[in-house]
Amino acid sequence: MNWHSWSEFFYMGGYALYVWGSFGVTAILVAGEILLLRSHRQKALELALNTVKYGKVKNDENET
Repeated sequence: MNWHSWSEFFYMGGYALYVWGSFGVTAILVAGEILLLRSHRQKALELALNTVKYGKVKNDENET
C-alpha cells in the first residue's frame, strides 16, 4: 500500500480501529506473558535453591 501522508498511514484506509486495536491488545498480552514468565522463573529458582539447600521440596500447601 502507498500512503501519501502520516495521517493516511494512521487512518489505515478506514480500518485504523481494528488494526491499531489489534496491535494494542497483542502488545498488552505479550507484556503480560513476559511478566508471568518472570514470576514463574523466580518461583522455580527459589524451589531449586531450597531443594539444594535443604535436600527436599518445601510445599506451601497443607499436607495430609
